[in-house]
Amino acid sequence: MDMEDRRHDTKGESVCVMSEEITVDWRGKPSNPNKHGGMRAAAFVLGLQGFEIMAIAAVGNNLITYVINEMHFSLSKSANIVTDFVGTIFILALLGGYLSDSYLGCFWTMLIFGFVELSGFILLSVQAHLPQLKPPQCNMLADGENCVEAKGFETLIFFVALYMVALGSGCVKPNMIAHGGDQFDQSNPKQSKKLSTYFNAAYFAFSMGELLALTLLVWVQTNSGMDVGFGVSAAVMAMGLISLVSGTLYYRNKPPQGSIFTPIAQVFVAAMFKRKQICPPNPQMLHGSQNNVPSSGLVAPSSDPGRLVLTQRFRFLDKACIKVEDGSNRKESPWRLCSVTQVEQVKILISVIPIFACTIVFNTILAQLQTFSVQQGSAMDTQLTKSFHIPPASLQSIPYIILILVVPLYESFFVPFARKITGHESGISPLQRIGAGLFFVTFSMVSAAIVEKKRRDAAVDSDKILSIFWITPQFLIFGLSEMLTAVGLIEFFYKQSLKGMQAFSTAITYCSYSFGFYLSSLLVSLVNKVTSSSSTSKGWLSDNDLNKDRLDLFYWMLAVLGFLNFLNYLFWARWYSHSLISVSTTAQQDPHGDNYGFTNSSKHVGDESIP
Repeated sequence: MDMEDRRHDTKGESVCVMSEEITVDWRGKPSNPNKHGGMRAAAFVLGLQGFEIMAIAAVGNNLITYVINEMHFSLSKSANIVTDFVGTIFILALLGGYLSDSYLGCFWTMLIFGFVELSGFILLSVQAHLPQLKPPQCNMLADGENCVEAKGFETLIFFVALYMVALGSGCVKPNMIAHGGDQFDQSNPKQSKKLSTYFNAAYFAFSMGELLALTLLVWVQTNSGMDVGFGVSAAVMAMGLISLVSGTLYYRNKPPQGSIFTPIAQVFVAAMFKRKQICPPNPQMLHGSQNNVPSSGLVAPSSDPGRLVLTQRFRFLDKACIKVEDGSNRKESPWRLCSVTQVEQVKILISVIPIFACTIVFNTILAQLQTFSVQQGSAMDTQLTKSFHIPPASLQSIPYIILILVVPLYESFFVPFARKITGHESGISPLQRIGAGLFFVTFSMVSAAIVEKKRRDAAVDSDKILSIFWITPQFLIFGLSEMLTAVGLIEFFYKQSLKGMQAFSTAITYCSYSFGFYLSSLLVSLVNKVTSSSSTSKGWLSDNDLNKDRLDLFYWMLAVLGFLNFLNYLFWARWYSHSLISVSTTAQQDPHGDNYGFTNSSKHVGDESIP
């Protein structure tokens, strides 16, 4: 029997047939493919994405200036406030994903928490404008010791406003990607191709928002005051919500499924209680091996709707499907007996965790470009003309300029060319795209290390200052790698993760940013401790003077770490791919079902192969 026959033979295989994916319009009625969804509907979500990132980035990038100059907090305390704020946004993305998939749905989650974020911007603008809500004006640079730090009601208003923004932004972020992706039917080959285009367009909108925030909105904050700047962020966020609401009539919405954690917990509990059981040789004896639909309502992570098959990964979880024969017709509790579908969904969720973990080092390198590389630029010649100097912080806009230029070229030229060679709808698979980005990001740190060594030698030995343009290559390379890795990761999670959990799985990708920044802080402390060999010897990064520090060696260490991370990624990517491919190979080699008659659990198995 060939593979195609096996996939359609429901008598001899562990195939779970499920109901097709249901999407509804704004009234709750079944959506019409001719009226709802597609790129037209996704365009309204892209509007929200561009405006929202513009609003939040303008606040985040200049927040430390406001906290020091207006609230009069110390430098270290201000830095902690900013990093806690950014970290909280990405952690709260998990809450937004959970609420969306379980109870509210993407649209209502974005609308509700979008207004929470807007209210936070407005409250920040009011506080920045009213002298009664701030400490007395004082120059922190000239007379910092005598400046009165904000306290009491002043800090209460500030932190309430700030964390309203964090709560709103965190809950909105994962749902923008998920809701945009929901506008495309993956079972339709034409729309499946457009889904990849949408992910590229989403990152283009993100890059445009970041670029405008780092230039136009920061300029407004600097020249017109932070109250006006926060007000502009509020106006921009309002425009984003208007864009979202404007597409209401065109959206195809996926109804929430109830708690997304309950069916996952049931699998582990059931497997634990039946850990001493032995899996039967005949897969038909496993619960839900044919036509049972899981009570959670979740459907298969495969783009082949209606089928989810048993695989060899994490076989200990299969024991959750064993039906206990005790001579009675008593129905077992869902906490004691799970379907094959539920078990396979949990297996997929576990399988993608190593892929996510490999991107943490990538974001650790991103942290250097937002901290040490800016400090590196401050020690260089920033003069562009006689009257204009490039702000070192503006170098962070270089990756987004690259993304704005490269993303359309990638979508228009590379994808069609690669598609002819690989046959993959996205040109190259998401796993291959992630791997390419992780490989290139290593060279960003190599470039940074070489330039820093040259800058330091010129400053120490020849008393010369290099032009700031010397450090642009490290930003250019990172921009290219970010386009590959970040978009590839989102596409991978959206397509491969559990159906009904797109928002939550997208939120997991945002957590990589938080973990990457936390790892950066840990590495800096660890490197300083290890490189301080004695009381008279300081660490590589312990001095505020880059001419005395050894930032170049720290960059080289990150380059090595990045390359090792790339090799680690290759291992896990191959493991993930072969865990899917080997099951179909086993089924062909053993047609009698001695290995459960395994069949491929993904429609595009070859799509994820890593050479």
